[in-house]
Amino acid sequence: MSPTPLQAFSGVTKSAAAHHKHAVTDGEKMTGAQALVRALEDLGVKDVFGVPGGAILPVYDAINENTAFRFILARHEQAAGHAAEGYAVATGEVGVCIVTSGPGATNVITAIADANMDSIPMIVITGQVGVNSIGTDAFQEADIVGATYPVAKHSYLVTSAQDVPRVLAEAHYIARSGRPGPVVVDLTKTAQNEEMYYTWPQRMILPGYNPTTEAHGRVLTTAAELFQRSFRPVLYVGGGAVRSDAGDEIKALADLTGAPIVTTLPARGIVSDDDPAVLGMLGMHGTIAATGAVQRSDLLVAIGARFDDRVTGKLDAFAPGARVIHIDIDPAEIGKNRDVDVPIVGDVKTVLQALIPQIEQLHADYGKPDLSTWWKLLNKWVEQYPVRYEEPTDGTLAPQWVVEQLSEAADPNTIWVSGVGQHQMWATQLIKFRKPHQWISSGGLGTMGFGLPAAIGASVGSQRYFDGSKPVWLVDGDGSFQMTSEELATAFLEGTPVKIALLNNSVYGMVRQWQTLFYGKHYSATILHEEEKTGLVGCPDFVKLAEAYGCVGLRARTKEEALECIRKANEINDRPVLIDFHVWKDAMVWPMVAAGDSNNNVTYMPGIKPLLNPTGDVKLNDETAADTPTTDCAANEENEN
Repeated sequence: MSPTPLQAFSGVTKSAAAHHKHAVTDGEKMTGAQALVRALEDLGVKDVFGVPGGAILPVYDAINENTAFRFILARHEQAAGHAAEGYAVATGEVGVCIVTSGPGATNVITAIADANMDSIPMIVITGQVGVNSIGTDAFQEADIVGATYPVAKHSYLVTSAQDVPRVLAEAHYIARSGRPGPVVVDLTKTAQNEEMYYTWPQRMILPGYNPTTEAHGRVLTTAAELFQRSFRPVLYVGGGAVRSDAGDEIKALADLTGAPIVTTLPARGIVSDDDPAVLGMLGMHGTIAATGAVQRSDLLVAIGARFDDRVTGKLDAFAPGARVIHIDIDPAEIGKNRDVDVPIVGDVKTVLQALIPQIEQLHADYGKPDLSTWWKLLNKWVEQYPVRYEEPTDGTLAPQWVVEQLSEAADPNTIWVSGVGQHQMWATQLIKFRKPHQWISSGGLGTMGFGLPAAIGASVGSQRYFDGSKPVWLVDGDGSFQMTSEELATAFLEGTPVKIALLNNSVYGMVRQWQTLFYGKHYSATILHEEEKTGLVGCPDFVKLAEAYGCVGLRARTKEEALECIRKANEINDRPVLIDFHVWKDAMVWPMVAAGDSNNNVTYMPGIKPLLNPTGDVKLNDETAADTPTTDCAANEENEN
């Protein structure tokens, strides 16, 4: 195995490294640290998140009141990374964070991996020890280039000040072009302190990096012909379509072909939920209509999606009768998990703009396929299997009801953010999304603790690019929230008036759901607090916690209190607000496909598996779900491990 760049550099003699100089004298003389700040300014970066430390101190010393970008001080490096992610998704810009070496850099790796999985454009600048100390196990030294290579789009080690502006220009371009992703710039203290000559713009040196944006060959013609011959088409839309800003094109394609739209979790809202073509999310916790449509399709058009296991279930049973068109800017994704009949490499927006006229021409020549029988089945599923839930038996609130009320009362321009867990699934199922970039959540990595810092980043982005006209609501669980709750300080002190709906069930809800269904109700290490044992209202008391950070804290135990708290929160715009909703710990996320099981076995509610019925004809009543044991859902759970 070839060494990483940092490992390779460690093999260079220190004397050779020490005598390496660039004979550049044109430009403005400054330090490498000052050059980094100037380069960010010249790139148009408006907001930067981070936490300082010794190895990155020269850069922080170069940031002052005259710096063109705003600096937002996080309380943890992981949170700084998630904030940059939230900012990037909300605005479409490249998120930027700056942290120190060693533990500061290793702390941010989770955010780097998260951004990589969800294709979020981000630059992460990490401090590094001086060149002569690399490889000596110096204080707060860690091989960050080596550590991040597997989870970043690209990683740089910068040892010379003169390279700083070029590397920043390349990092910014790489992060936002092709398939977006995080780029790491590991900046030695040597490079920060050295003097150099600054010029702009910089000539990038990126041999071999030429992302394909336009489709080549006859693939568009072949794809159009498949649409013409299909009577059960489905548009399977993923996060790549959101990154490409292809919402208008997706809607145009659906309107033209009559194909339904099903989405992955990151793509919720790419076309408004008010559009009858939108069937919702598919997969493990998707709607029956969306999952059923894919399973019965004869043409599956994957658009910026990657056939994730949470979408496909048992892969060889996924859309078994469908021909597949796969449109993606990343050629490595095409054919990776599912064989493809028509591979189309290119930017989603650009490809669809070229594909739509070809389909229009075939319709003009041969007429439009009759999809009435297909839509009769789809509409039956939509009507008979809406998302539904059981009422609590212990007097607490139904978390699903809370999410519904939040959605109904919210400003239509609201940016919704979630943590990871049951609340994440209820949010994506029950909130009415009407616009792209309205939904921010950790999809591929499923990072608990993502929610609060991402919401702060989205709020900063709303202030910067939308004059604060897009309020930010965070739907979080008490387990996920506590992983980064220290960022309440950031939210308050930086003036980001995020509104936090905390669905507090005092357990790790999604893990508990699996324990209920698959592990004989053995609730090992999932109970966070038992009020009857401690006599405390919570541990922590989230209202007091919010108030301790200068935020508004509210609590709701009844529906009347919940509605009043939501009303108050929507009226407060000068500081963060946290509502502690006490919800039922035994609430379940339905529908559900057990991990590794076929999507055909999706359970709508306990004991009800609609796709096993060829006609899809089941009429539900309230007694059906209540009287059926939950264990019917347990299948192939061992595949999760």
